[in-house]
Amino acid sequence: MSKLTLAIPSKGRLMEQTTEMFARTGLVVRKVGHARGYRGEIDGLPDVDVAYVSSSEIAEALKAGSIHLGITGEDLIRENISDADTRIGFVHKLGFGFADVVVAVPDCWIDVATVADLEEIAMPFRRLHGRWPRVATKYMNLTRRFFASKGFGDYRIIESAGATEGAPAAGTAELIVDITTSGETLRANGLRVLNDGVILRSQANLFASKVAAWSPALQSVCDQIAANLAKSVPQPANSK
Repeated sequence: MSKLTLAIPSKGRLMEQTTEMFARTGLVVRKVGHARGYRGEIDGLPDVDVAYVSSSEIAEALKAGSIHLGITGEDLIRENISDADTRIGFVHKLGFGFADVVVAVPDCWIDVATVADLEEIAMPFRRLHGRWPRVATKYMNLTRRFFASKGFGDYRIIESAGATEGAPAAGTAELIVDITTSGETLRANGLRVLNDGVILRSQANLFASKVAAWSPALQSVCDQIAANLAKSVPQPANSK
């Protein structure tokens, strides 16, 4: 049978946490060949081929079905795959890589606490400045879907290529949509999250591609990995 391909983050804290968490479940992951290579294996699971891939590329590979399983953040899945619930299986939450995707405005906007308040000030802002308020973000799809769900459309998206939280101070945007863990970076830049501005509470997940080539044997290997993870990372009662 062909091997099951599992993609894990290729660098940084997510790679370390994934390797550590797998080891705690009895799934020892190790690189094959050069220490800086991009292939690996799991002890005792010869039918698994491990690929080291960047987190954003894992989302794209799951979408395309070129890998069977992948570990990445739910924010990247939701941003890059509009029909994620159709194309992607949410196998197991992993209990690390926490980050919230949020709408944040300048702290000096004392009268703006909700998305409805943003909608209320949009027209006066346009009359004064000749344009809609600008939203700096790397999460363009999540932003559009969230604001549409709130009935807010009077804004302009500015794609962020750098430190998004610095956009309002730099004068390139009025508000932002970005990820935050503790909120300290937002506060350091004079920003605060809207009361109803949490778009997504993300964490690392083990995802399965529903469009990859699955066989009963590969599904059995997937089930074995998921069972091991469940022993170490129990899911909350309200989890999917």
